[in-house]
Amino acid sequence: MRLAAAFWFALLCITPAFALDVTDHDADNNGVNIHYVTAGAKAGERPLVVMIHGFPDYWYSWRAQMAALAPHFRVAAVDQRGYNQSDKPAGVDPYAMPNLVADIAAVIKAEGVQQAIVVGHDWGGAAAWNVAMFRPELVSHLVILNLPHPNGLSREIATNPQQQKNSEYAFRFQQPDAHKALTAEGLAGWIQDSEARTLYVEAFKRSDFEAMLNYYKANYPRPNKPGEAPPADAAPPVLPKVKMPVLQIHGLDDQALLPGALNNTWEWLEKDYTLVTVPGAGHFVQQDTSDLVSATLKSWLLQRFQN
Repeated sequence: MRLAAAFWFALLCITPAFALDVTDHDADNNGVNIHYVTAGAKAGERPLVVMIHGFPDYWYSWRAQMAALAPHFRVAAVDQRGYNQSDKPAGVDPYAMPNLVADIAAVIKAEGVQQAIVVGHDWGGAAAWNVAMFRPELVSHLVILNLPHPNGLSREIATNPQQQKNSEYAFRFQQPDAHKALTAEGLAGWIQDSEARTLYVEAFKRSDFEAMLNYYKANYPRPNKPGEAPPADAAPPVLPKVKMPVLQIHGLDDQALLPGALNNTWEWLEKDYTLVTVPGAGHFVQQDTSDLVSATLKSWLLQRFQN
């Protein structure tokens, strides 16, 4: 039940200075329901921050960052399609990137504003990059956690043998019936906090494992054969430059997305770029070093939105 989700979040995210309440909402994207929760100011009163999780995750990934930002912003954390309380359309095509972009546009529209600060991690980072590139009118500022720019990632998958090796899991995810090997408990294995892990298992049981892997089938570079990297001469599409300020935070111990893909990111941006690399943090940097990420995000945004 959604009330149960809000109760657990409020219980686990109380700080000495601020007790966080969340409210459930739904946004409609051409008949696909996207669930999200909000905290902080009322709609339209302060700048909107939209936070997008990756794999395997759900809106709760952002609990620490929501608590840090809610006194200053309206924060909306999304369940991506296929996950938790959002709809789970069948087939691969519904998980193609244009649909993920449209989901975030639907959330911003449902909030009744023209623009948002968009924050994304992993597949949420991929969606955030694409919203910024292809719907720039919707994004005032962009924040990316552990997901290199698509140009950098495509380059590394095509030319870096270590990244090719470390991407083998993603190539396996593209195989038929790969989802049958997944379990809610296994997907939640990376969660260190036992109480949070319980909530994750419940959320993953409400999710669709095949839908999770359809993100890879619809959007990830495809090898010629199972387990092989894409050919080095496979030219990625020409992407528009990102037109708004960007904050990028990357845990350097991420073994799925190696930091070499960060090189040359500045060539694909038009505004100021802040890169924060975090030694000792892995792929889920927003949880591995939640205090550092929360403080960095809050400071970077408040410099631009004094309120």
